[in-house]
Amino acid sequence: MNRFRIHIILLLGAVTLSVSWLWLNVSAKRETTASVNTLGRSDSGMNSPAEDERAKRNQLLRNELTWIFGSKPQRGWYLYTPLINRLIVTKDDYSSNGFASALARWQKKSGLVPNGVLNDETLYKMIGEWQEKRIKDRTPAQPGRLLKAPISDFYDPTRAEELRMVERDAYFAYKRLVAAAVADRSLGLGRNPKGPKGELAAGEKFLKIISSFRSREYQEKLRRESPNSGTAGLAVNSPHFTGRALDLYVGGDPVDTRDSNRAIQVRTPVYLWLVRNAERFGFRPYFYEPWHWEYVGG
Repeated sequence: MNRFRIHIILLLGAVTLSVSWLWLNVSAKRETTASVNTLGRSDSGMNSPAEDERAKRNQLLRNELTWIFGSKPQRGWYLYTPLINRLIVTKDDYSSNGFASALARWQKKSGLVPNGVLNDETLYKMIGEWQEKRIKDRTPAQPGRLLKAPISDFYDPTRAEELRMVERDAYFAYKRLVAAAVADRSLGLGRNPKGPKGELAAGEKFLKIISSFRSREYQEKLRRESPNSGTAGLAVNSPHFTGRALDLYVGGDPVDTRDSNRAIQVRTPVYLWLVRNAERFGFRPYFYEPWHWEYVGG
């Protein structure tokens, strides 16, 4: 009888171990599946097929996406990569899963399908956000709000006096911005050893002002001289009327909107520094023109 009881106990123990093993095995499989479904990757750290696909789509669309701006057909979004990375808060490469994941988070926050692919819908949403932060009231500046900036602040050393006017608050914010850039040794900007601290050297071109305040009459003259510029290049109701829009030299041909020129500009250390820092001084970008920055305060 005792021997029979021992057999029963051993049998029950074996059954209990088998059930426990099966339960743990099933649970482990469920956890692995949940990990892949919610994070898009397996425990091995390898990308899932869906992740690889969205990374490939971004790599393709960066150069091939077709869209329209200013009534002109555009191709790709590679020219806006620095602004995009700042907007979605990532330093990851556009072809990486990290970029796609950051983009998906931004898409979700912006009410878009969070698929991590930068398609035309997502790009137009980004453009809308950038444009929304620009100067809205473009009433021409009153003479009392303008000051004449010294020729040393301008890219063109022969620029006429009437074309060197800047709105006061915008000018002082610009000078603070320049001082911060000069202090950043990584930019290698030339300093004026005899001038005030933070002053650009006479021979330094980067961050010098190309254009500031423009009257309506002067803007119309520019439009007559460049009839094919369109509203994207020379607006009918320009923010330059306010005296708070500054075109700054960031490399390449100063104000050439050809893609090949803008591709040079958006890679310069000075432009990348502006993308990261200009907002601290109250300046917002016009995404289409790397050289154009507008003082909105802050």
